[in-house]
Amino acid sequence: MSEASTSSSTSSDWNPAPSDPVLEDLEPVLLWRAFDGIRRVPRPSKQEAQIVAHVDAWAAAHGFGVRADDFGNRVIVVPASPGCEHAPITVLQAHLDMVCEKNAGIEHDFLKDPIRLRRDGDWIGAVGTTLGADNGLGVAAAMAAALDPDIQHGPLELLFTLDEETGLNGAAALDPAIVKGRTLVNLDTEEDGAIYIGSAGAAAVQARRQLERQTVGEPLDTLQLMVKGLSGGHSGVQIHEPRGNAIKVMARLLAMALERQIDVRLLTLDGGSKANAIPRECLAQLLLAPHQRAALEAVVEDVRQLVRGEIGVHEPAFEIVVTALQAGTDGPTAPLRSEDRDALVRLLDAAHHGVWMMSSQVPGLVETSANLAVVRTEEEKSTAQFSLRSSSNEALRRVAQQLVSLCRLAAVEAQVDIGYPGWAPDPSSLLVRQTAAVFESLFACPAAIKAVHAGLECGLLSERLTGLQAISIGPEIRGAHSPDERLSISSTLRFYRLLGALLERLSTA
Repeated sequence: MSEASTSSSTSSDWNPAPSDPVLEDLEPVLLWRAFDGIRRVPRPSKQEAQIVAHVDAWAAAHGFGVRADDFGNRVIVVPASPGCEHAPITVLQAHLDMVCEKNAGIEHDFLKDPIRLRRDGDWIGAVGTTLGADNGLGVAAAMAAALDPDIQHGPLELLFTLDEETGLNGAAALDPAIVKGRTLVNLDTEEDGAIYIGSAGAAAVQARRQLERQTVGEPLDTLQLMVKGLSGGHSGVQIHEPRGNAIKVMARLLAMALERQIDVRLLTLDGGSKANAIPRECLAQLLLAPHQRAALEAVVEDVRQLVRGEIGVHEPAFEIVVTALQAGTDGPTAPLRSEDRDALVRLLDAAHHGVWMMSSQVPGLVETSANLAVVRTEEEKSTAQFSLRSSSNEALRRVAQQLVSLCRLAAVEAQVDIGYPGWAPDPSSLLVRQTAAVFESLFACPAAIKAVHAGLECGLLSERLTGLQAISIGPEIRGAHSPDERLSISSTLRFYRLLGALLERLSTA
């Protein structure tokens, strides 16, 4: 059977050993065999029909029941090991879709082609594309555990969700009726030796103001200010680090100029590119009277030195560049009214960026943060986008409300979108204590108990499934969502051993 056609599965597809030479001799065989089957099946987000068919056929081949909801999420019902029928149901949860990215020059059709594997020492990667170990490895581990005669377990439900990578949409749409268990092991974290017990929820605030422009009679210089050279980064993972936000630097500069009575006539203000990224660059175009040029240059130098003093050691490439432009350069030629300019600049200067609060439950964890992510000016309107994160749903709502209040003070419209809820850490939960005890017994050292300031499906699932206890574990995966994605072979074995030992522990409850 060709690799491209394996999504039409029969029981013969699950042979006793991986067929890809890269995976030969790897342990545990059942897990790598399942992963080998998964990496052959196309599964982009929102286009998961082939992987759903693959999972359904696998379940049918082994006599497992399947429950599905209207969104397409699947629960595979796996009977308990003999003698463990009365143990509580354990839910093993992973998502079926993957991020599809490839390097320039790589010929690969994610709707047709299998992922080509490569091996480099302890690491499995793909040839020029994402590997899909996020979260194909989690799916494979659940499938392997269901079949492994060496793993004793109670009744299992393998919960496979869809469309996780574009906003946790499968978990958000889950019909609770298809899930009976209330002990959930999520298999979607990417750190060896860690047990994750919390994650952040997300919200967005969109600010918008209608603009009016004014005519200018006197001759003015056209200037461009550019903040550049900042590191940027993920607004969840790096938000606590001393990294500059280019929009905040530009707002600081313009606010300082206004305080010094420099009449900057703003044409455009644009910065940032993605809601979940810390802005690396920001560009402003403005008109200025020639006699105020030196005063503006002094403000630029002051802000340059202040920012370098605050974060320069962490942002060595940071720079502010002033460039003279020809009149009528691309974009509007009439500046904003002073009222519109002041409202925009003051809002961006006053809005908080960075950590709001650290967790009281998990040392070192950011509980709540805000990222001033994107600003745009068009001919007749300006928009700003703030991305918020918190493992406390109440804190998420509170920060959003404070931003709305700030927008209203600046006579700016604001709209709040609560994306998905947080998963509040509970270090004292029975499941956390059981998992930590199993880990220490297995590896003779304590696990790292952690939470992540980014999204996991556990928050949504906890909201949908009343009384749910959850933890998240996984092997070491690096470079996820990029063609550099790679999976540690040795950590995969340790992860699978932990999963098996935990299932055995839960089977005796």
